Amino acid sequence: MRFLPAIIIAVAVVLAPAIWVGLTYLLSEEDFQGSAVDSGARIEVEMLRQQVEDLQIRMQSLEREITRLSAGTTRGQLGAPDPADVDEVFRDTGPNEIIDAYAQVVLIANRRNVNRGLEVAGPRFLEERLGRPRDALSDDCQPMTNPELSNKLVLQDVGPIRVNMLQPAADSLRRVFETVRSADPDLYDRINTSGSLCVRRIRGTVASLSTHSYGLAVDLNIDGHLDNFTDGKTQLGLTILADFFHAEGWVWGAGFNREDSMHFEISRSKLEEWLDQGLL
Repeated sequence: MRFLPAIIIAVAVVLAPAIWVGLTYLLSEEDFQGSAVDSGARIEVEMLRQQVEDLQIRMQSLEREITRLSAGTTRGQLGAPDPADVDEVFRDTGPNEIIDAYAQVVLIANRRNVNRGLEVAGPRFLEERLGRPRDALSDDCQPMTNPELSNKLVLQDVGPIRVNMLQPAADSLRRVFETVRSADPDLYDRINTSGSLCVRRIRGTVASLSTHSYGLAVDLNIDGHLDNFTDGKTQLGLTILADFFHAEGWVWGAGFNREDSMHFEISRSKLEEWLDQGLL
């Protein structure tokens, strides 16, 4: 029994890469471009990805336990781990089958790399290329007063939600949701919004502008349940949506230093593309 943790870690180390390779194949971009993968299969794939993340956390816990137990080798023998400790590490975190699967809260797998090369435009770039949406700013949402920008604002239905955004962003968002509707209609029916345009400074700053101030960002949730800010977790449905948004050139807030997984904003590269095309 005293070698049980080490054996478990060895098995996990062998299996985890294989599982991850399989998931990477299953989650290739082609899988999100049509209706071949049904809702049930998509949920199962996302649950497997979360289980890999959970396995990595459990491996780290076991490694810490072995380090702690190894400290007792000066007495000449490595003691067996307390069965209660092992049980705590491997205790099931909950049922896999739930009624509202898309709203289930899960860990964000590989959080720092979710945007895979896409970068935010940033307040300075936005102001340099688009100007300021209004002169006087506060911490509260206010109307956009810059005429060149406000003339490009639209209030439109873009599928499951209604947004107030710059026209190219609304058009892009409509394409995202149309792809979601074709590939995963069950998820499409559960998408809700927590807001789009909100002209204000970033809280805690004097004059830095939020991307929402330009009508280039949207906050989403599943079934009306808001995601908790900066807890490293998100709703299962948002992890699925993130792949569709990435394909259209949107950045997911799950990868921010202060995790904000209900937030999606247009990437710098996509914004530069729109500027080059004269759309903004």
